Amino acid sequence: MNPEIALPILIPLMSGAVSLVFWRSRLMQRLVAVGGTAGLLITALWLLASVNREGILVMHMGNWAAPFGISLVADLLGAIMVVLTGIIGLAVAIYSLATAGRGHEAYGYFPLMHLLLAGVAGAFLTGDIFNLYVWFEVMLVASFALLILGSEKAQMEGAIKYVTLNLLSSVIFLIAVGLLYGMVGTLNMADIARRLAAVEEQGMVDALAMMFMVAFGIKAAAFPLFFWLPASYHTPPVAVSALFAGLLTKVGVYALFRVFTLIFHHSPGYTHEILLWGAGLTMLSGVLGAAAQFEFRRILSFHIVSQIGYMILGLALFTPLAIVGGVFYIMHHIIVKANLFLVSGIVHRLGGSYQLKRLGGFYRSHPWLAVLFLIPALSLAGIPPLSGFLAKFIVIRAGIEAEAYGVTAIALLVGLLTLYSMIKIWSEVFWKSTPPEGDVAPYPEVRQRELWLMAAPVVGLGLCTLFIGLYPAPIHALAEASAAQLLDPDAYIRAVLGEGAEVLP
Repeated sequence: MNPEIALPILIPLMSGAVSLVFWRSRLMQRLVAVGGTAGLLITALWLLASVNREGILVMHMGNWAAPFGISLVADLLGAIMVVLTGIIGLAVAIYSLATAGRGHEAYGYFPLMHLLLAGVAGAFLTGDIFNLYVWFEVMLVASFALLILGSEKAQMEGAIKYVTLNLLSSVIFLIAVGLLYGMVGTLNMADIARRLAAVEEQGMVDALAMMFMVAFGIKAAAFPLFFWLPASYHTPPVAVSALFAGLLTKVGVYALFRVFTLIFHHSPGYTHEILLWGAGLTMLSGVLGAAAQFEFRRILSFHIVSQIGYMILGLALFTPLAIVGGVFYIMHHIIVKANLFLVSGIVHRLGGSYQLKRLGGFYRSHPWLAVLFLIPALSLAGIPPLSGFLAKFIVIRAGIEAEAYGVTAIALLVGLLTLYSMIKIWSEVFWKSTPPEGDVAPYPEVRQRELWLMAAPVVGLGLCTLFIGLYPAPIHALAEASAAQLLDPDAYIRAVLGEGAEVLP
């Protein structure tokens, strides 16, 4: 039965339901938030250990064998992503104890957070292309509600752009699913991959591949339809920004990795060449946007876009080393980017602003916070020995080996510009003695208990970054094994459809 596959979805759903039962009890909602996300992380680690030991695991809902029933499938990539979901979920839940206001909690902050985590975990574990769409919509509903909590003008403006582009993506995705079903007569991804290999009209297959590329590219905030992200991610409460930054765009990246290694891998000279151009343009547009910003969270939001380009580059090169680099980069970036948003929230709580010109002196007044910022910031820029260095090194080496010199040069340039942005934040927020007179923001009183609750997850994520950088062997081994599974779609097909399944040429 493999119950560990379903638990990462069931636990956040049940946690959200229990939160609704205790709607009027703020204490219970907070206890459920921490307990539920901790339970998600524990079951995710159980799932990863099982997949690493036994190989790809499958659970057929209602005992209806694939392709007739709904299947949950956990390979190493899916299990790794669920573990990262648990880590970020727990970090944000603890952080939210200090930052979520009574007004936000009264409008369902914690139940919506659980619903979002369930949608993310469901997207990583589903083996059905239509249910991938369903989990995307669960995420969209929960994320839109979290985005507008507070109903401030900036939030509403960002939410309109966010939901408009994501609804466009959903429409394209649903149309593509319908056309795909009409072509092969199945929705199970393993069965689709098996049947699609025998379709004679490869031009139609390539057209469908482009539709999925556009749909998932929008959700991943890839070039050219990425502008919804920097317009919206800086507007909600900072814990929500961190949750979004760590997880939401990675679901789109995961979907690209899944369909372009399992289903649409027959014309890499066509589809992956487009992905290659998209990766380069995504990196450049994101980092140039960040360089022009002087608001903490907007800089970080643009850098999400630029870093997505590195992940797509790993897929686009489509070599074993490149896939390893792409998976490693995803693991590194989820932790680092969420952590940077959490650090920005502490700066805002202590300094009263996200505007760089209105901040200053934190290196002297709060040296511990300066250290906590430097760890993820330098990792994002790819400075050794932190996790970002090895992630960038693998992807860039793969680009050189594949003789993709143009996009590799772009990747190196983007790394330098990323360092420039991090130095800009360091100089303005931490190193500058004081803000210019007249720009000083009011320094609100902060209780020590709240500060500890905000700092604890930042320290935890920082330690994860240091561990990956200083002791990368186990993480690299996981990425390598995950890449081997992705590049062997026949193993996925047999795991889902059974050993006797005929893998068509």
